Amino acid sequence: MQINDPGADNKIDAHLKARSPRPSQIPRQGARGRIALVRGQDGSQFRDVYHQSLMASWPVFILGLLGVFIAINLIFAALYMTDPNGLSHAAPGDFWARFIFSVHTMATISYTEMAPKTLYVDIIVIAEAFVGILYIGMLTAVMFTRLSRPSARFIFSNVAVIMQYDGVPTLMFRAANQRGNQVLDASVTVTLARRSTSVEGITMRRFDELQLVRSRTSLFALSWSIMHRIDENSPLYGVTPQMMEEFDMELVVLLSGRDDVLADTIYARHAYSPDCILWDRKFVDVISTTPQGRLIVDLALFHDTEPHLT
Repeated sequence: MQINDPGADNKIDAHLKARSPRPSQIPRQGARGRIALVRGQDGSQFRDVYHQSLMASWPVFILGLLGVFIAINLIFAALYMTDPNGLSHAAPGDFWARFIFSVHTMATISYTEMAPKTLYVDIIVIAEAFVGILYIGMLTAVMFTRLSRPSARFIFSNVAVIMQYDGVPTLMFRAANQRGNQVLDASVTVTLARRSTSVEGITMRRFDELQLVRSRTSLFALSWSIMHRIDENSPLYGVTPQMMEEFDMELVVLLSGRDDVLADTIYARHAYSPDCILWDRKFVDVISTTPQGRLIVDLALFHDTEPHLT
């Protein structure tokens, strides 16, 4: 089918923004966290604190640290309360004063007027100082890991298109490196996920890797048009938009490469559901040059398409 309406791009953009979220095998680019609820787990989930702390969003992570910090100090304040006269300049029964003293002890703040008066409180102070060292050490390690993880700033086109290219129907989408630096030995894989039912009536999810025109590039710095020819050997051969919806098809994209600045491997992923795949359209050109001959990638046009007449 061909789309010749001059306002088609605006209609497509409005449709993509208004469409309801659809379950995906892979989160959209930049998304983190679980893609499904996992029930019936064993007890190891409670020992997976490190992974949970890395997977949490920054607001949840910071609030979690604050909650643990307050909880530790509340526990030690309660312990200090068991010796009513164990702290100087702290009235018996003053929980807030003991909480503040606990914070000062854990944070090694030395301007408090309160000080231990008994051996019992000295022992609690020693225990809290040790717990504080462990907590700050673990906090530093997790913070360093979160901040030092290599990240990609790849951007994928919001839609993929199917158009005639060299006389063959071709699936195409594009990716760009928003940093504009060099990504070395970049590679991409595209997998078609679809619902399949066997002759015995067993329904399961199948995954078929699509053969790409170019799946690797030694240097990825600007824009990369990723193409798959839909010939007799393609899992998409003979597929229609209605079939994509019927069999719950989805394109799963994984892109990786070595960032020359970070000197580490970076990854990105994306997914295209049937309503993100446009037929008989092509992408507008985003590459141009300045009068001085320097290349420009206009990401403002990166997602735009136009009719492709055959």
